[in-house]
Amino acid sequence: MAPFVEDENNVAATNGTSRPDSSTTNGTTSGTTNNQKIPDPNGITLSQLPEDHDPLQPYKIDKFDDGLRYDTLQIHGGHRPDKETHARAVPIYNSVPTVAVFEKRAAALEGGTAAIATSSGQAAIFNTIICLAGAGDNIIASINLYGGTYSLFKTLLPRLGITVKWAKRETREEFEQYIDDKTKMIFVETIGNPRCSIPDLQDLGDLAHENNVPFVVDNTFGACGTWCRPIDFGANIIVHSATKWMGGHGTTLGGVIIDCGTFDWGKAIHRFPRLSNKNGPMSFSYWKSFGNICFAMAMRIDILMEVGSMLAPASAQQLLIGMETLSIRCERHARNTMQVARFLQAHPRIAWVNYPGLEGNIYHENAKRYLKNGFGGVLAFGPKGGEVASKMLMNYVKVVSHQTNVGDAKTLATHPWNSTHVIMSEKDRREAGITPAFIRFSVGIEDVQDIIDDLDQALAKLPEDLLNAFDEKLIQKLETHAKDEVLIGDLADYNDTDVLVSKTNHPPGRQQAVEN
Repeated sequence: MAPFVEDENNVAATNGTSRPDSSTTNGTTSGTTNNQKIPDPNGITLSQLPEDHDPLQPYKIDKFDDGLRYDTLQIHGGHRPDKETHARAVPIYNSVPTVAVFEKRAAALEGGTAAIATSSGQAAIFNTIICLAGAGDNIIASINLYGGTYSLFKTLLPRLGITVKWAKRETREEFEQYIDDKTKMIFVETIGNPRCSIPDLQDLGDLAHENNVPFVVDNTFGACGTWCRPIDFGANIIVHSATKWMGGHGTTLGGVIIDCGTFDWGKAIHRFPRLSNKNGPMSFSYWKSFGNICFAMAMRIDILMEVGSMLAPASAQQLLIGMETLSIRCERHARNTMQVARFLQAHPRIAWVNYPGLEGNIYHENAKRYLKNGFGGVLAFGPKGGEVASKMLMNYVKVVSHQTNVGDAKTLATHPWNSTHVIMSEKDRREAGITPAFIRFSVGIEDVQDIIDDLDQALAKLPEDLLNAFDEKLIQKLETHAKDEVLIGDLADYNDTDVLVSKTNHPPGRQQAVEN
């Protein structure tokens, strides 16, 4: 992973780990290195900048945790025994060191070159945007986003003069039509929240690179490389809400921005003159000084120092503790989620289930291509009976908690229509696949049978007359729209639409209704 640079003037936590199929990265600075190699007692070669080194000049950094495997990096990445006390746990320093370990570990797990920790996931997204875009610029974003991100893009960015162009479909053609000279990034989520959509990452990454536009991916639902590593599919910048699976317990706010080191900012001078020219607050060219980590350096100097959204040392330590069990927890999350999805799919009181791990799901092929170690820890479903039944079900569960968080050890459910995505217009919610009956279900690491039993007892309490009335409406809609094979977003005029009208998204009991 990242080398430990023992120089307090070095302002970036960096990581030398490169993509497994690549020995070089775009934009690596040329010239000789001024680094001195210092042997470590543990056999690790550390890197230290000489005393006379000019921090504004290009330099290379040796790999630090190179050779350690993913699961080992979760525990050891970015840290060695404390020199003073020989303590093995990461201590809490009320300054940079604890946060630096978190940054290095996050960068290592994602395969990036540098990372910047922030006070929240929302801060990570906002800081990334304002580092690259300003008044008169635009970004292109998928509509399948977390409600807080949508709110940021819809309300705050326009006040700053930044336009957001919404891609209603996650296809190359949809995004391509919006690219112009003022476009500063393409933004998507690895697994869309809450729809569980999965875009064609490689296709969108290729499109971005062809137009010299950074490809920014929110990989929160990818669990920091456990389920997805976007750098392998063209991502240039990765953002996370570390509160979710990285921390794992919903107790600590935090975020992180990872510079993959793969974007050639030198080729995009016309788009990002502030990174290439000597007109920043420090009056030097980030690109010429720092090469492929210039975005991370600009983020730290231009944005983090000015905005002040730093991660607290105590929060960094809590997140590091969570990251030590990331793979173990995610293995249980994914296994439990698949079992819950299959249970719901076969339940007679469930109208639809959306989980990319199910073979009939419309995103299953993309899931197989881009996800590993499982298909994520969140699913969506709708009970028969529409919004009324959905709200009743939320009140009947006992083990499951009604919370708007995800990625917790505990199973959490929420009703996005009236909570996380309530700021969206009804039309926009439906176009994003969110309906009044929609329940987002973040599956925890409890015994899965207890989760299933809790859902079963709650579903059993739904009134029979409510279910029967809904079933008649459902059959009518399916018969009317079966030939169209359209998603719910195309039925925005239906105020009572509660199902995804798609042949590929219904449990076996509903397939006959759509002539499958």
